[in-house]
Amino acid sequence: MSGSILFQAIIFLAGAIICVPIAKRFGLSSVLGYLLAGILIGPYVLGFVGEEGEDILHFAEFGVVIMLFLIGLEIEPKSFWKMRKTIVGMGGSQVAITLLLFYLAFLTMGFSWQVSLVISMAVVLSSTAIVLQTIKEKGLMDTSFGSSAFSVLLFQDIIVIPMLAIIPLLTNSAPTEVAGGHEGESHTYILENLPLGIQTLGVFLSVVLVVVAGRYLIVPVLRLVATTRLRELLTASALLIVLGLAFTMELVGLSPALGAFLGGVVLATSEFKHELESDLEPFKGLLLGLFFMAVGASINFIVIGDNPLMISGLVFGVIVLKAIVLFLVGTFFKMKMDQKLLLSIGLAQIGEFAFVLLSFAFQLNILDRVDLDMMLVVTALSMTLAPILGIVNERFILPKVGTRQSEPRKMDHIAKSHKIILIGFGHFGSTIGRFLRSYGIEATILDHDSNRVDILRKMGFEVYYGDATRIELLESAGIAEAELLICAIDNPDASISLASLIREKYPQVKLMMRAKSRFDASELLNMGISNVYRESLETSVRLASDVLHHMGFRRYTVHRQAQNFIKYDEESLRRLAAEPMNSDQYVFKVREEMEQQEKLLEEDLKRGIVDNDHQWDSARIRKDAD
Repeated sequence: MSGSILFQAIIFLAGAIICVPIAKRFGLSSVLGYLLAGILIGPYVLGFVGEEGEDILHFAEFGVVIMLFLIGLEIEPKSFWKMRKTIVGMGGSQVAITLLLFYLAFLTMGFSWQVSLVISMAVVLSSTAIVLQTIKEKGLMDTSFGSSAFSVLLFQDIIVIPMLAIIPLLTNSAPTEVAGGHEGESHTYILENLPLGIQTLGVFLSVVLVVVAGRYLIVPVLRLVATTRLRELLTASALLIVLGLAFTMELVGLSPALGAFLGGVVLATSEFKHELESDLEPFKGLLLGLFFMAVGASINFIVIGDNPLMISGLVFGVIVLKAIVLFLVGTFFKMKMDQKLLLSIGLAQIGEFAFVLLSFAFQLNILDRVDLDMMLVVTALSMTLAPILGIVNERFILPKVGTRQSEPRKMDHIAKSHKIILIGFGHFGSTIGRFLRSYGIEATILDHDSNRVDILRKMGFEVYYGDATRIELLESAGIAEAELLICAIDNPDASISLASLIREKYPQVKLMMRAKSRFDASELLNMGISNVYRESLETSVRLASDVLHHMGFRRYTVHRQAQNFIKYDEESLRRLAAEPMNSDQYVFKVREEMEQQEKLLEEDLKRGIVDNDHQWDSARIRKDAD
């Protein structure tokens, strides 16, 4: 029974459903929940998952490929080209310095130069899956930490290519045949026996092929598929694109994740960008969760028990040394202290590509079984500790360094003098803050981007750095005495988490919440929050009003109808909020509400307001006067 695919699926899904909500309930990362679930169901704790965990790990790595493709969709080619100096500069210096230091360290420990080089190449890499998932959950992609971390990770994905090419040169032995799993995997590429110049040309041509195919093959095919109006066919097309790109890159020895990222960048300007994102997002989340669980299940507690001091020393040494190098690189590139700490601790773990490099080296007889098992455990443990160290950094270190040194006055003094707290001071929040200030209303303003905080202070705004989902920061900002809290951040998950926290701890504070979509607004309304503001509603109605004016309708009439439209739409949203959005009943009720709304607006026009409304119509008034 335990070998049944259905049984394995039930175990993995049950582990995720139980452990991830518990982790989120305690304010921890979902990654940590998945890792904990994997440890519990793995062969060394409850034993629900056995040796096949390694096969699952390999399959689940496809989640990393999809994630890189989706990130590529968000970066237009021009933006990617602008990042080239950061990618090569930060990523190249981090890899070179870390590789050299680890190589010397492992030589000192008594390993041969070949083994030292292989292990150093493996540990220099960081986990793309863990880091980018954490950045997304925290909404940090637009910060200097987010862009720097992405640049370093992208360079690491690129450098895997020459690493895989170098490893076979380190041995004269025949490859070891290993049955199944990671270790028996073939690393034969169609270019590997060709001269170096031909290999380089082949890699270059494969990249050109991806770019050309993206523009002249993939988009036309998607247009053809779209004419069928079958959602499942579009989803299949999206998966085919990612699989095809990954397979093409793998054939020529490139990283599948790197190929997927490049394909995403090429398609970032196509009309199918958002369709591809929505189709692939569920697969990415599911496969990444499976990947983290497989990592947790792969931790060999027998190896840890046999060599506890060696394993713990290696894990500690790897994390500390990588963090120091990353901190120095961040200093050289003039990052703020809090951003350097996020970068140093965020990327200090070993990455998923280490499993591939180490297993490949074992297959070629460069590593023996003892060294392989030891380094696989070190890799898995460092990945498991990564989200824990991130929480420690976020809750105990960052609040003490932050950007408080440039505050004109102490936050506690300012916070107690304001009854309004404004969270998020980007484009949306700054408009609110400026309008309030024009009426003499001051607010305590919090923002999580330290670079933006410093810039805004130079502009004359009293903005304070910090993560507003931390209750201790809100308390220091005077939440206990505040009357009103305005949430203007653009991360829906963080907004909902914040709303839940405030309603539980300080229910007397009135909440006014920004919502990015109708779905987010419905979720906030279902929490009992009545003051919800969809960021695109009034702008969309204003644009439609201008269109009607250009078509000949009078300004005042259109304005009044626009206000009625907003009122009817808000009432409709509140009536629909309790309905599950993916149900047939919801679709039916939406159609009913739309028909009713159009009927009400039509009745307004039939009451004669078009004929009798002359307000704001100076041209009509002058004509009548004549």
